[in-house]
Amino acid sequence: MAALLVGGCTSVIADGAGRAANTASLDGRLECVPYARLHSGVVIYGDAYTWWTQAAGRYPRKALPSAGAVMVLFDYAGPERGHLAVVRRLVSPREIRVDHANWLDDGAIYVNDPVVDVSADNDWSLVRVWNIQRGAWGGRAYPVQGFIGPASGAGVARMKTNEPPDS
Repeated sequence: MAALLVGGCTSVIADGAGRAANTASLDGRLECVPYARLHSGVVIYGDAYTWWTQAAGRYPRKALPSAGAVMVLFDYAGPERGHLAVVRRLVSPREIRVDHANWLDDGAIYVNDPVVDVSADNDWSLVRVWNIQRGAWGGRAYPVQGFIGPASGAGVARMKTNEPPDS
């Protein structure tokens, strides 16, 4: 059973195994694209599914995650749907934490959300995302197009949370 801890404008749900994700609601809905742009320094406009192509020649594009990079999910809910999340930190070779908005189509910001690589070749081409509402790994695996950036030398805005700084 997940425990709910409330602090300031963020909620933390932990599963007892050290996995936690924070959410912060805003007045109105926030989409993943403006959130990723603001928090990564990767300045691309347009729908999430267009970011990978737009980044070519402008930002580093990689198959593996790194802190500050934008994870691009594609074919999220059809060929013209995608999702973006900013990599907060690497936990292990197969687990990262991300910050993203509107993941559960609720306009909320999810901070420090666990993501695991479930690809057969350990290449980050397929992931599962922690579902904070269910307190369990999501039931669906999502294809990853890759990781954009991080933008070199870009100042990245970070949301304030009640958690200790990343080590």
